[in-house]
Amino acid sequence: MTEVALARLQFATTTTFHFFFVPLTLGLAILVAVMETLYVTRDDEKYKRMAKFWGHLFLINFAIGVATGLVQEFQFGMNWSEYSRFMGDIFGVPLAIEALLAFFMESTFIGVWVFGWDKLPKKLHAALIWLVALGSNLSAFWILAANSFMQHPTGYVLRNGRAELQSFFALVSNPNVWFQFWHVFFAGMSTAAFVIMGVSAWHLLRGRELPEFTSSMKIGVIAALVGSIMVATVGHFQTQYIIREQPMKFAAMEAVWEDTGDPAPWSLFAIIDENRQTNTVNIEIPYLGSLLSYNKLSGSITGMKTIQKEYEAKYGPGNYIPPVKWTYWSFRVMVLIGGLMLLLALWGLALWGRFETSRAFLISSIWMVASPFIANSTGWWVAEIGRQPWIVQGLLKTADAVTPASVVSAGTVLISLIGFNLLYLILGLIDLGLMIKFAQRPMNEVAEEEGALVY
Repeated sequence: MTEVALARLQFATTTTFHFFFVPLTLGLAILVAVMETLYVTRDDEKYKRMAKFWGHLFLINFAIGVATGLVQEFQFGMNWSEYSRFMGDIFGVPLAIEALLAFFMESTFIGVWVFGWDKLPKKLHAALIWLVALGSNLSAFWILAANSFMQHPTGYVLRNGRAELQSFFALVSNPNVWFQFWHVFFAGMSTAAFVIMGVSAWHLLRGRELPEFTSSMKIGVIAALVGSIMVATVGHFQTQYIIREQPMKFAAMEAVWEDTGDPAPWSLFAIIDENRQTNTVNIEIPYLGSLLSYNKLSGSITGMKTIQKEYEAKYGPGNYIPPVKWTYWSFRVMVLIGGLMLLLALWGLALWGRFETSRAFLISSIWMVASPFIANSTGWWVAEIGRQPWIVQGLLKTADAVTPASVVSAGTVLISLIGFNLLYLILGLIDLGLMIKFAQRPMNEVAEEEGALVY
């Protein structure tokens, strides 16, 4: 494999692994804050025990998420020095704000919150976890602001072969970042909700602490329902935005090689031949492509072959078609799992307060814990793989952003790839073990402990 392929594989694996933890951190911070707020407003010790129990899981996830995120920072200078040279003036601004403001804010208030139980006034202590939740989501915003420039460059000027920031306001008001942020925000809520539902189901099946875990399940079901609906809603409008700004990505998401007729169908299942640039099998639903794309039963979709010709005229010779199979199937896996998550949330709503009467629902909730993590990963793959061959849309190709082989060879990247993935495997097993260990403990036992994490 070339150094470009290895560098891409390394960043893909580390980013995917890191993104296992990010949405859960974002969502759990908010739901733990809700639980502690209920404790303060209702003066019910049950909610205090719940906040401590789920807070333990939040802290484990947060710690591993920080450790895995650090590796990504090093890759910009190590494997992607040409990207850093080209984008450093722009990319560094939101990342610096994220580290100096949002992350420090989050980390500081986490420490005070952990050790402040029964030492600070209840309302002040509850305010701390809300500040943690705010800091976590602000961190996500600034990182997504940097990524959104890569998807849709705004507020820049090209000078001496580099992109330089011309308008900070244009950077943060980029329409792409607001679609991405709310999509990630509600995905985080859904992720935390399904973890809470799955763990609560495990305890309810064993008849443990029914009031506490029934209340936890109620919070999980509400968050799952709201999160699933809002992820789908924001995702729908985000896809329509992609049609306008990244038509090649959208055509790859739908495996549309030739311009469709009017109205356009929607591809339900396709066997894709990328070499021949055709679909050997394509099961389609009439009109649905136009309805999803334009909110009406008319309108065509531009095919990848047409867009390829347009890009060649605009950017010069080259292949501008992304990996179609990855983009197409990642999108459909994300949508399918999102639909199943919504159905489970509706099932939980129908059982409201009587969850332990349905063993099938409880078992399904346990199995569905993995679903948001798969949906989050495949959704991120659509966003990043569908942008190829660009690392910065229309400005810099991925192949031109990698560190030259004379500086960092393919062999060096391969060694670091193996090393990082072994490290991540170890961290992943540790995290999974700790999460399972603490999730299986009785809530009263966890609530009696003081301090951060007691092993």
